[in-house]
Amino acid sequence: MAQKTPLTYAAAGVDIDAGDALVDDIKKIVKSTRRPEVLAGVGGFGALVGLPKKYKKPVLVSGTDGVGTKLRLGIDTGRVQGLGIDLVAMCVNDVLVNGAEPLFFLDYYATGKLDNKTAAQVIKGIAEGCKQAGCALVGGETAEMPGMYHDGDFDLAGFCVAVAEQGKLIDGSKIKPGDVMIALPSSGPHSNGYSLIRKILAVNHYKLNPKSELADALLAPTTIYVKPVLKLIDSGVTVKGMAHITGGGITGNLTRCFPKGTAAVVDTQSWQRPEIFDWLQKQGGVAQDEMWRVFNNGVGFVMVVPRLQADEALAALKKQKLKPWILGEVVKGKQDVRYA
Repeated sequence: MAQKTPLTYAAAGVDIDAGDALVDDIKKIVKSTRRPEVLAGVGGFGALVGLPKKYKKPVLVSGTDGVGTKLRLGIDTGRVQGLGIDLVAMCVNDVLVNGAEPLFFLDYYATGKLDNKTAAQVIKGIAEGCKQAGCALVGGETAEMPGMYHDGDFDLAGFCVAVAEQGKLIDGSKIKPGDVMIALPSSGPHSNGYSLIRKILAVNHYKLNPKSELADALLAPTTIYVKPVLKLIDSGVTVKGMAHITGGGITGNLTRCFPKGTAAVVDTQSWQRPEIFDWLQKQGGVAQDEMWRVFNNGVGFVMVVPRLQADEALAALKKQKLKPWILGEVVKGKQDVRYA
């Protein structure tokens, strides 16, 4: 009987050396996000992170998310670095609504065959997102799984842990009729509604040009709101509740922090909807109600403050080079959103 050639992991499609090389390549990138609380990060079996000393009764707030089918557009156009920022943004903006400061972040990158150049670009984006949020990238997992993904494809997931003072957690319970909602603009669709976006492109036979203005609009990284919002809270403005306008659009997210007996009235004339949403609605023949419950329509993040502090909040946010506006007000109702 002829002797069989010994099999290896590489012959099965997994390149251990490539994975080790990637870890070496990204160590400097990861180091640039380090916080003083990080005791041990990339390279071990687990990252070690202490709690900031300024918190007397710290509460940990955790979140996890992905980028969704925006990945498909990024992969097809070769514009992948912004996807790393999207990944961080989806997680840190969620934990921010509790008034929590993002402390550290981990990522999960899965692919059929590891392309170090592509992976490094994505991780550079993740590191940039962590810098914008002020959190440390302490580790992650790179999984090479032949047979699970088509050539060139990959998937992303992110995991964030934040910290807040127990007595200063923001949960929306103090929101009452008469309070006002202050909006912060989105950079575009962020990372939501892309299955519908891709369907609109498909039915109109659009092949997205990587260098086009349309690609710029659809692949703009998600805005990270952490630093300006935390600074506003620290300024003394009473922020009663916050909402990250993510999957489910304005309709599905705005009142998630509202107590029973309250509703939101959105002044649809208070902002100019970005052109990309007009284009999507027209090209897809999308009904307005569907637009409200799928896309952010230019509203990325919302804070509820007392009416008497609205001007102070707007001024503080404008000092940080943001463009906030009063989106509407809180009224008596059944925890729904009304468009006026």
